[in-house]
Amino acid sequence: MSKKQVAVVMGGYSDEYVVSLKSGQLIYDSLDRELYDVYKVVILKDEWYFLGENDKKYEINRGDFSVTLDNETLKFDVCFNIIHGTPGENGILQAYWDAIGQKYTGCDFYQSALTFNKKDTLAVLSKYGIPSAKSIYLRKGENINVDEIVENLGLPVFVKPNQSGSSLGISKVKEKSELIAATEFAFKEDNEILIESFLDGMEVSVGVIDYKGETIVLGITEIVPQNEFFDYEAKYEGASEEITPARIGDETRIRVEEISKRAYNSLGMSGFSRSEFILMDGIPYMLEMNTNPGFSPASILPQQAKIYGISITDLCGNEVEKALAKKSK
Repeated sequence: MSKKQVAVVMGGYSDEYVVSLKSGQLIYDSLDRELYDVYKVVILKDEWYFLGENDKKYEINRGDFSVTLDNETLKFDVCFNIIHGTPGENGILQAYWDAIGQKYTGCDFYQSALTFNKKDTLAVLSKYGIPSAKSIYLRKGENINVDEIVENLGLPVFVKPNQSGSSLGISKVKEKSELIAATEFAFKEDNEILIESFLDGMEVSVGVIDYKGETIVLGITEIVPQNEFFDYEAKYEGASEEITPARIGDETRIRVEEISKRAYNSLGMSGFSRSEFILMDGIPYMLEMNTNPGFSPASILPQQAKIYGISITDLCGNEVEKALAKKSK
């Protein structure tokens, strides 16, 4: 049986590309070489390239996502998408791959685009009985009535970009006088922002995947940030304690698992996902769903898989096999 050609596609156009390169390296190292020939492809704003021996770069042909190596053209059976943020987590890359008939791991274009938009994700999930914080949505240039916002949501509030990964541009606002500066900070990341009421409870991060035909919860991780909240520094620079499994009772655990699976299935998800919730009085309130979460050795999802008893090799291999089995669009 000939080996399948797998490109681990990493990088991206946002500040998260550094994390994506680490995630890509772990997947590249973990895929079974008896089953697959594995390659690295890096997508950055300025260049798309195949990384050959001695880190030699070969340009990717964007017409069909192939690469020419010393007079030989290489086409990939599957692209393992591990780009965090744009264009790999918001549907842009998936739509392009669909258009050229390239198979890829993870969820489809629509699910990627939807889940990258926090407001729309929470609006859809509310129809399935999944609660979230009370919020106000603003576009850049709209009038901001501080008194009205505080009257509706109280203080403190969270101000965050509507479409941005990795907790960039988020502020916790405790005083009315800080609100305008926080909106300006969020608008640097996105033209749309959310202002959310503060939920006073435990933050948990829940890994959900479809594994061997079944939707499973890999684990529930309790986030104890050293900072005010789970921001970029807490998420990627070690400024938080992550406890798996979370210190919650069985009743709450079962409720979190049930709601996490319902969210995943309701959105028609596939592949890796990590959903963030605040637990308040035993009820999980959804914050967001990440469809291409961090996958470096320090990331939450690989830690959860290890505790669950699924090896990284099996986890990644399962993604490749699902992608191979999918019909091209």
